Amino acid sequence: MSAVREQPLGIDELLERVRETYERIEAREAYDAARDGEALLVDIRYAALRDRDGIVPGALVVERNELEWRLDPRGSHRAPEATGHDLRVVVICNEGYASTLAAASLHQLGLHRATDLVGGFQAWKAAGLPVTS
Repeated sequence: MSAVREQPLGIDELLERVRETYERIEAREAYDAARDGEALLVDIRYAALRDRDGIVPGALVVERNELEWRLDPRGSHRAPEATGHDLRVVVICNEGYASTLAAASLHQLGLHRATDLVGGFQAWKAAGLPVTS
C-alpha cells in the first residue's frame, strides 16, 4: 500500500493560512498602540531598505535572522524590550509578507499577541506616519 503524499503549499497559500491564525494590524492602529505604550514595533527590514526609506521612530530594529533570539523572553540573547510572553509585538517588514511568517514564528515561541503590519513599512509611509532617516 502506498502512502498518499500531500501537495506542498505555495507561498501564497501558506501566507493565507498563517494570516487566518491571528489578527493583523493597520498602520494607524499600530502607530496609536505604540504611542500609547501598548505595542512594541519591531522593524525586521534589512539595512539597505532602512537606509533607503528611513525608519519608524521608536521601533526596535532587529534583522529577520535574529528576531526569535532577540524577542524570546526566556532567551539568553533577548532584547531588554522582550519583557514577557504577553508583549504585543507588531512586526514590520517592507510590504507585509515576511512579517507574516515572522509573527507566526513568534507565536510558536509563546508570544501570543504578536502580529504584523498590513502592507509593511510602505503602508506606514503611505499613511503619512512618522519616518526618520
